[in-house]
Order: sequence, then structure tokens, then C-alpha cells
Amino acid sequence: MVALCRVRTCFTTWIVVRLLLAFKMRYTPIFPAPLALLLQSDAPVPSPSSGTSALVEILSNCGPVALAVLAVLAIASVYSWTIIFGKLGSFGKATKQSRRFIRTFRKATRLQEIAAITGDYAPSPMAMVFEEVYEVYKRQTGGYGPPRNLAPLERAAQTASSEAITRLEQRLTWLATIASSATFVGLFGTVMGIIGTFHGLGTAGSATLRAVAPGISEALITTAAGIFVAVPAAMAYNQFTARLRVFASGIDDFSRELLNSLEEIPQRSATAGVQQGLGQVSGPRAMDREV
Repeated sequence: MVALCRVRTCFTTWIVVRLLLAFKMRYTPIFPAPLALLLQSDAPVPSPSSGTSALVEILSNCGPVALAVLAVLAIASVYSWTIIFGKLGSFGKATKQSRRFIRTFRKATRLQEIAAITGDYAPSPMAMVFEEVYEVYKRQTGGYGPPRNLAPLERAAQTASSEAITRLEQRLTWLATIASSATFVGLFGTVMGIIGTFHGLGTAGSATLRAVAPGISEALITTAAGIFVAVPAAMAYNQFTARLRVFASGIDDFSRELLNSLEEIPQRSATAGVQQGLGQVSGPRAMDREV
């Protein structure tokens, strides 16, 4: 009986051990080896510091590659904001002066009156178009009488329109370049930081979170700086491009209006001659914008 009890006890113990081993193998979580290495800590984790102090600490610990990338991005940011503020001023002046010049053009009765004050509206692209067309008109007619050929006047208007738009577009390509390349410059700093981090891990032989975190944070700050530089440049470039399209449309409309006024000069002159021959007094509209 004693032997039978011993056998039964050993068998029960063996069954319990097998069940415990099976339960442990089934429900014990298995972590990937790299994650387990990163989660190891050979020292207590310091308490988190404030955002400003952490950023200053990261910048102070940056390597030469990261500092060079941040310097390039800082220069690009300053230059892009210089272009943005400069274009805001020039576009604002062009819009204001164009509106004033259009009102003056439509109120004037002679082309000489408009040509005499064109210099007062120098920022306006419409004034530039009028000046070029009027110069061609003067070469044709000496400044008096109807134009002999409208084709040169049309070509002058097209050339002046192109020059005016080109003047407004100056340095906008730099905004597009900064917007498209700043993120890649920041990404270059991130890649170099990660490479340096893994190289240091391989040299030190330690793969703890404390060893990896500084290099990763140094790498990511360059990407953040690249995004910070690229987003304002992209937004400003899109806005200025839309305003350029508005300027181009307005210049085309003014060119057609100016050419129509020049084309109507022969009709107004003939009408004025007939009225004078009949002894009639010509009204102000008959000599409207007449040379």
C-alpha cells in the first residue's frame, strides 16, 4: 500500500508539473530581441525636464554634422523670411499704385497727360506697360495723330507685360527651392545622427535605452527644423503665385484697353474733322484721350 501511494503521489506531481510548464509556455509574452535590449536600463531614468531646457540640452550635445545642418537651415529660414516680407511690400505697392493708375488713365483726356505722370506710378506694372506702348507710339507718329500700325504696339504691350511679371517674380524661385529642399536637408541630418548612434552602440557594446535616446533625439531635431523652415516658404510661394496670376490677368486687360483706345484715335479724329467742317462744336467725349 505504501508503494502504491508513493507511485500515485509521484504521478500526480508529474502531471501538475507538466501542466504548469505547458501553461507557462502558452501565456508567457515573447518580446523581440531588439526591443528587449532597448528596454534594458543600466541606470535609473532621470525625471523629465521642461521643453525649453531639454531643447537647449539637445542643441548643446549635437555633433558637428547636426550643427552644420541646423546652421544651413537657419540661413535658409532667414533668407526665406526676408523674401516673404519684401514681396509683401512690393506686391502691396504694386496693387495700390495699379488701382490709382487705372483711375487716372480712365479720367485723362490726352495720352500726353498720362505719359507726364507715369513716373509717379513706377511700382505699377500697368504704368510700365503704358510707358513702353507710348514710346513705340511716339516713334511711329511723333506723338501726334493716329498710329500707323497696331502690330508693333501689340508686341510692345506683350513684351512689357512679360517684363513686369518677371520683375514681380524675382527671387520667388528661392522660396520654391527652400520649400522643396529644407525637409531633405533636415532628413540628411537625421540619417547621419542615426548612423552615428548605431556606430556608437556597436563600439560601446551596449544597447540600452539610455545609450540610444540622445542620438535619436539629436537626429530628430534636424527633421523638425527642416519642416519648420519648409512650411512657411511653401505657403508663401503658393500665395505669391496666386497673386501673380491676378496681376497677369489685370495687365492683359489693361493692355487690351490701351490698344483699343489707340485704335479708336482715327475714328475720333475723323469725327472731329467732320464736326468742325460743319461748324459744330465737338463735345468732350469726341476728343476723349485724343493726342
